[in-house]
Formats: sequence, C-alpha cells, structure tokens
Amino acid sequence: MKIFGIAGYSGSGKTTLIEKLIPLFTGDGLRVSLIKHAQHSFDIDHPGKDSYRHRHAGCSEVLVTSKLRWALMHELRGAREPTLEEMIKLIAPCDLLLIEGYKREPLDKLEVYRSTLGEALLFPQDPRIIAIAGDQRVDAELPQFSIDDVPAIAAFIRRQVGLA
Repeated sequence: MKIFGIAGYSGSGKTTLIEKLIPLFTGDGLRVSLIKHAQHSFDIDHPGKDSYRHRHAGCSEVLVTSKLRWALMHELRGAREPTLEEMIKLIAPCDLLLIEGYKREPLDKLEVYRSTLGEALLFPQDPRIIAIAGDQRVDAELPQFSIDDVPAIAAFIRRQVGLA
C-alpha cells in the first residue's frame, strides 16, 4: 500500500483537490482509500437514529451495515486519540492511501496553499513537504503546481509513490 499526504490549513482546498484526484486514480484502476484527520469534533451519526441512540446510551463501538456499505463508529470516551500508524492498520489493503490533514506527521506530503488565507506556508518547518499546490507561485525550490492543474498533481503523486 502506497501512502501520500495532502496537508494545508483549513479552507485551503485540500478536500476539493482530493475529490478531483480520486477519479483520476480510480479511473486508472487503482483502489484508493483515505484517512482524514478532523481538527474539531465531528459526528457522522444523527440524533434520533438508532446508532446515535446506542452510542449515546454508552456503547464503545457501533457498527452499522447494509448491502451497500458499513461504518464503524468508535467512541474514545476520554482515551487518547489513536496515532496515524494505528489508523493505517485499520484500512483494508489498497493501492494508494491518501492522508488528508495530519500536518505534522512524518510522511511525504503535498502542501495545499491559498495566499488569501493569510497563513504562513507549512513547508519551511516540514521537510516531508515535497511539493506545493497553490493559487500562486511561492518562493520555494520545491515542485509547484497550480491548484487547478489536477492531472499534473496526480501524475506527480503517482511518480512519488511508484505508481506511474
């Protein structure tokens, strides 16, 4: 399983870029999976649903399944957040595992940068950022792509992980 990260500040366009990259990879027959790190509390369940009621009643895990998909919700209930390495072990085998977020994890990543956010670039402090996709060129000796040049970004990722 090849692993590649996409990092950047909230609002930079990481999710939109990944959403455009995935069909290019899967269209070539690659099996792609994703781990997304959420900085804030999130919930994929909804009040009133059975699974929501079971979790809120105290279940540590609730697995919901159907003929189309299944989802496992695990409540930490004060336990430490699992590491990225622990989460990777939970993913079924695939050709390419994309990691969204996890800015500080030691894995090769593409930084998604929007100058309009007013945030500093991540790459000067992270030697594992190996390229930048942004809304404008920046002062860096890294490969740079327009955030809209999705085919070039996909080709770069393929080369980096050995799936070219």
